[in-house]
Amino acid sequence: MPMGRNLATATGSILGFLALIVATGGAGRGLVAWLTTFLLATAATLRYSRKRRRGRLLAVATAAALTVTVCIPTVPAERRYPADLPFVVTQHWRLATGSRVAVYHYPPAAGAPHRATPLVYLHGGPIRGIALLDHTFLRQLAGQGYDVYSYEQAGGGRSDLLPMPQYTVDRLTTDLGAFIDHLGRGPVDVLGFSSGAIVLTRALTDPGVAARVHRAIIAEPGPMDGPTSRIDGPAGRPSARDSAAAPPGARSTYLPRYGVTFGLMRLGLLKLDNGLIGQAEGVNAFTAADLGSDTASAYCARDALRIPVEDSPQNFSFNAAASLRVQETLIDSPSIAPQLSRSRTPAMLMIAECSAQVRQWQTAVLAADPAIRRTQYLPGVGHHMWNGLDDNNQRAAAVITAFLADQPAPLPDYPTRADIAAFLQGHR
Repeated sequence: MPMGRNLATATGSILGFLALIVATGGAGRGLVAWLTTFLLATAATLRYSRKRRRGRLLAVATAAALTVTVCIPTVPAERRYPADLPFVVTQHWRLATGSRVAVYHYPPAAGAPHRATPLVYLHGGPIRGIALLDHTFLRQLAGQGYDVYSYEQAGGGRSDLLPMPQYTVDRLTTDLGAFIDHLGRGPVDVLGFSSGAIVLTRALTDPGVAARVHRAIIAEPGPMDGPTSRIDGPAGRPSARDSAAAPPGARSTYLPRYGVTFGLMRLGLLKLDNGLIGQAEGVNAFTAADLGSDTASAYCARDALRIPVEDSPQNFSFNAAASLRVQETLIDSPSIAPQLSRSRTPAMLMIAECSAQVRQWQTAVLAADPAIRRTQYLPGVGHHMWNGLDDNNQRAAAVITAFLADQPAPLPDYPTRADIAAFLQGHR
């Protein structure tokens, strides 16, 4: 019985500490909650008889030792940016919005037919670095004569951080317009992937930004607005989410400090801008392994045993708190369908067979945007369509370049708007 009481004391102290973390917003790296819990638990224990006090004090000391690990940083509190890549120069541009972003330029390869209109790539995430796998694909497009530019969204990769309230889906959209203005080459073609496709879709509803887009390629988009984000329906064919091995590497979320912080933020119990860990420390701590099965969900089930390494530990960067903040602002946003219905920018939608995205997120864009001229359904690939496996990069590049050159599509135009109902019912 005494052991049971002591366990209850330790458990109560730990739960009390977590409750105070939430109540105080993690003030002072959690030390305010820790010290308060320790003092209150010790004072309460001293009220017991001497016989019962010893065991209870040991339980309080054990709980204090466990919970203090939540208050101890294991990575620097100041932002540590990834080193520059050996194959491309990292430029930094200060945009008119105030964002300072890392920019990568892949000029057209010598001897390849030069495409006059620059191509801008919007990566997924949101608020993460561009993976090496994506850099490889961008270099491939440059090898076919495209003048390729990409930038990491403010707060991700080698780009500077923003104050947490400034991370919004609208800010990402205005940053795109500001980036094109800074480039100074007139209207550009834009390839948006995943959350980058969301930004591109929303940009097409803003006349000022849309005027700067020559052609738009919307690849594997997530939900484009709040109403779409609340749609729950079937995804594509099975992904490798439940069959792939756990990603290798250390997880910060296995450490008490980051597991507790990211967990409470994910549950909405702790503000994204909190006193437990600063934004910079959170970015420094988060690893590719922390994404868990999210990476596997971007590949077909048949590829579960050969999922490529998308990035290196030295290049990987993900701002989890800022990403959640952007997602919150998307969920709270009103429908953009009325504005999208007035879009006139020529666009193409790309859909993967094994996409883990809700299909209606993708078909909602197709239904709302009258300027989508073709849809390309890519068989045999997951959400990350250019993944270096087999000839997937070549097939994705063929679809993209055919549209940009206004040439016949290499795949059937499917699904069309008339096909949407049958496409959803057929669980394609």
